[in-house]
Amino acid sequence: MPEKKNAINQFKKALLPITLHSDPRSALTAAHALVGEGEIVLVGLYAVPPGKSLSTGATEARKIRTLLQRCSDNLKVTYRKRVRVSFEPWEDFLDLVDEEQPDLVVLEWPAHFEDMGISPEDALVRPTSNFAVIRGPIPDSLQRLLVALHDNPYAEFALRTALTMTDNSSAKLTALHLKSAAPDQASEEFASLLASVLNQLEHVNQIENAALDHTREILKEAAGHDLVILSARDQPRMHGSAVSPLARHILRECPGGVVTMTAMRSPDSGIDMPAGNAISVLVDRWFAENTYHADEFNDLERLLELKASQGVTVSLALPALNEEETVGNVIQTIKSALMDEVPLLDEIVLLDSNSTDRTREIAAACGVPVYVHQQVLPEYGARSGKGEALWKSLHVTRGDILLWVDTDIVNIHPRFVYGLLGPLLLNPALQFIKGFYRRPIKMGERLQAGGGGRVTELTARPLLNLFYPELSGVVQPLSGEYGGRRSALERLTFFSGYGVETGLLIDVFEKFGLRAIAQVDLRERIHHNQPLESLSKMSFAIIQAVIHKLEQRYGLGMLDDINKSMKLIRYEPERLFLEVEEIAERDRPPIIEIAEYRKLHNT
Repeated sequence: MPEKKNAINQFKKALLPITLHSDPRSALTAAHALVGEGEIVLVGLYAVPPGKSLSTGATEARKIRTLLQRCSDNLKVTYRKRVRVSFEPWEDFLDLVDEEQPDLVVLEWPAHFEDMGISPEDALVRPTSNFAVIRGPIPDSLQRLLVALHDNPYAEFALRTALTMTDNSSAKLTALHLKSAAPDQASEEFASLLASVLNQLEHVNQIENAALDHTREILKEAAGHDLVILSARDQPRMHGSAVSPLARHILRECPGGVVTMTAMRSPDSGIDMPAGNAISVLVDRWFAENTYHADEFNDLERLLELKASQGVTVSLALPALNEEETVGNVIQTIKSALMDEVPLLDEIVLLDSNSTDRTREIAAACGVPVYVHQQVLPEYGARSGKGEALWKSLHVTRGDILLWVDTDIVNIHPRFVYGLLGPLLLNPALQFIKGFYRRPIKMGERLQAGGGGRVTELTARPLLNLFYPELSGVVQPLSGEYGGRRSALERLTFFSGYGVETGLLIDVFEKFGLRAIAQVDLRERIHHNQPLESLSKMSFAIIQAVIHKLEQRYGLGMLDDINKSMKLIRYEPERLFLEVEEIAERDRPPIIEIAEYRKLHNT
């Protein structure tokens, strides 16, 4: 089973100038830690003194070419054989930046600035790329890194950089969170978000400091670290300087190596960067580490070994409503591959929502237990809705891991199940897994690739991005293929209707944190698409579900004051009218609170 690459891979291509007075060793070490397996491009530059002929630079150009060749041979980097000899090397270098289009430029302090006749202010005040200004010494093997973070939007880029270097070098990271001496509302909001992000980065050691002298604190904590990483700017909308006095002091005085970062898209551009952007550090890292592909788990015997070594049992529950066309093939395909041939599943059950076709008869003929969910736990009432079926499936199954797969899948394949199961077996810390896939939509007689998921893109994901940005990396929050560990699922509330997927995702995040969630690419899913009116009702219920969760978070009662019925537009020949339908999303309590469940499952 392939190992997952955890690096954020923020930078894919770095451009590094080589000049006569620069020391490429530290700059190259930093560049390798920043781009990992990406490309490093070296270019040679020589500044001819004013009043001299450009031809006088021939000897120096030859020396620089030799240095470029040596760096290329020893460190396996790309270099451009042409050396630029110029009266204005900085302008020539900017032309090279435009030509190479790197996403990172690495400059050595102070040699590159002196050799190219440019000040840091002129170079960095309007950067044409992301810039890393480094000052050595930087050891070849990085062991301990320190990142200094202020309560402002620049912290995001510095933290991203530090996480990238940590992953690419396997070094240990300490984050020094420097609190504002005179906090305002913006800095306090950013401090709270930054602390939330750091608390969820379990491998990062966090130090919080409220001292007035930030320079002194950074220098004190730098002892014992190979490298200090910080933003070149420490205050929003700095004027008159592209490098803060604090960054200059650290570059001059720090005994170890220093990397200061300047982002191409900066808050100083005149556009305020919202403090919430700090969340994207967490989301990007989660996406890189917790997004899987079903093909990673197609070695079923290996999965069986993992299952046996952990001593867990696995249940599959199939919710259904009038699926006679597909339910038989879904059951037979999965049962044959994952029970009869390789016993990854300990049970398969069908949860029927009172179908009026032959769904139940077909499922029973396939040899799986069939339950009508309205008849399960009847003392608690019989509600309609898929969420009700999922909640009651906890009661009628027994597995330590419970997976759900819809029964309307036309292109059913065992990967829809083993793709979900694999991450849970591979990583015991995961509590919840979501599937995602390409969803073609049938337009007349033509199948349009990627046209499905309209409610996902128009309702669910926008709402999550607005109110739960930590979940913005979930590709398909409404997918019907998902599951988790019983110990987690039994402690979640379940909306009875269309809001169930959204509610469970938010609940898992709030109870167990983002790192407890993973997602897996199940490739493509073909099913019968619903009409627009049904999608409209689904959106209405999902909006209610999100508002319910916001009420719980903030202790508000918003739903008491909003409409719970939806006016549907009806068309008839020569007649247009409105029809009211009640869509009030209700939830079920965590099933662990139900006495009958506790008795049956000995909890």
